[in-house]
Amino acid sequence: MRKHLFIGALMATLVLPAGATWATPSFDVGFSPEGAAQQRVIRLLAEAQTSIRLMGYSFTSPDVVRALMAARRRGVDVRVVVDEKGNRSKASLAAMNLVVNAGIPLRTNDRYPILHDKMIVTDGQNLQVGSFNFTRRARANSENVLVVRDVPALAQIYLAHWQSRWDEGADWTSSY
Repeated sequence: MRKHLFIGALMATLVLPAGATWATPSFDVGFSPEGAAQQRVIRLLAEAQTSIRLMGYSFTSPDVVRALMAARRRGVDVRVVVDEKGNRSKASLAAMNLVVNAGIPLRTNDRYPILHDKMIVTDGQNLQVGSFNFTRRARANSENVLVVRDVPALAQIYLAHWQSRWDEGADWTSSY
């Protein structure tokens, strides 16, 4: 496992522009229901300094909503794209309304049978992926999270994917 992480970090350095500085990449893993998956997600959101791009299937987590709103209050540019069909419950609508009412742009995407991505890119260089849904239930489910910090080349690949789904989405307008 360490060998693969080292090789991945080494490969990422090969695309570093000349003259740019490189932070040491780090990898952090968490699982639920043990609680570590959500802790990793909340920590990543709390550490964001300039931008957060979140994409998820189902969106009902009060903790994630609070973390996104706190980031927005810190001046972080936050944007969210979620599956349209997976967010029709009262809890999803409430979470989406809270986010939009806090000044965070949110789009829903209905172009696919399911937009099943679960990812966050922060500051253009950190990435969270895994099975963890941004929901209340995810704390009790068997879920996983991988956070990769300071690998901008990898984060940019995911950011391009996020952008494509954002571009296809429709702006969510609060119902209250």
